[in-house]
Amino acid sequence: MKKHSALRIETLAIHAGHTPDPTTGAVMQPIHLSTTFERNPDGTYPAGYVYTRTDNPNRVALETCLTALEGGAAAAAFGSGMAAIAAIFQALAPGDHILFPDDAYFGAGRLVRELMAPWGLTYSVVNMADVDAVRAAMQPTTRLMWVETPSNPLLKITDIAAVAQIAHAAGARCAVDNTWPSPTGQQPLALGADLVMHATTKYLGGHSDLLGGAVIARAADAFFERIRLVQTIGGAAPSPFDCWLLMRSIRTLPYRMRAHSEHAQRIAEFLADHPAVESVHYPGLPGHPGHAIARQQMQQFGGMLSIQVRGGTDAAMRVAGRVQLFTRATSLGGVESLIEHRASVEGSHTTTPANLLRISVGLEHPDDLMADLAQALA
Repeated sequence: MKKHSALRIETLAIHAGHTPDPTTGAVMQPIHLSTTFERNPDGTYPAGYVYTRTDNPNRVALETCLTALEGGAAAAAFGSGMAAIAAIFQALAPGDHILFPDDAYFGAGRLVRELMAPWGLTYSVVNMADVDAVRAAMQPTTRLMWVETPSNPLLKITDIAAVAQIAHAAGARCAVDNTWPSPTGQQPLALGADLVMHATTKYLGGHSDLLGGAVIARAADAFFERIRLVQTIGGAAPSPFDCWLLMRSIRTLPYRMRAHSEHAQRIAEFLADHPAVESVHYPGLPGHPGHAIARQQMQQFGGMLSIQVRGGTDAAMRVAGRVQLFTRATSLGGVESLIEHRASVEGSHTTTPANLLRISVGLEHPDDLMADLAQALA
């Protein structure tokens, strides 16, 4: 087999981390559910595995695959996306400063405000789509820049290469949440980021049936080893079965993402012309403020979009209540299409517009999805 760096992502998704089982010759790796592993008489471990919290064959295979997909040096898998984010923040030291985007996953914001700030980190919120604002917000103690592009739920676009350069000039690291584009749609490490985070529950899992997260590092340095320490000593490791499910799902990721993106583009264009829609947030639309940067740094624009419905909260809730093919549910990235009134999920501290609906475009036929939205908006 060729070196991973020479292979295209469709091939990597199928082969990276996969080898036939040496005992049985099985093409698909077995699920290694054992929590502990036998020692040799001399006290050594014949296969290098001691205890599943610290290492497991299914997790090693998954981390090998994710490292290859993102073009990194090492990866650490976690039991959830939030655990992966927390591990990055916990690798910092009390007194360190985080630069955080003004539009980002609400759970990540809560983590910073309610857990990490009391623990001793400081943070500033900035519009990451404005490079000058990012440069001005840097502090002498800034050690981490947290980037989410496209952002959740307004799909703002951050110039990864530009902000990573600002971070590095100040001695800080740049971490990018790459959950929405997936590795097929965006390669942050190649653009200068130091760390990539995934909620593997979403597109990497792709079937709404597992929970997981991951951090992929451009360098297997001391900072990454602290992240690894949170994973193993902190006990944030995923189950072997969830690792196995992820490996199964990643094999179809490039083809699923291609369809998710194509469908979302068609639906965004349809909604942009609908009189009941005030605005459509999707970077694939030429009128999107970040479209030019998105074209430079994304291979696909992704399967997520959001709309603001004319008529405020009540009108948005009526649309969500009238859809028939879209399921009203939190989360994203599965084969089924989901719709959600985001502000009501986020609660009293939300900054999301009250008339906004977040849409995860699935793999149903786009004409059927557009017909469903048309009747709901009528």
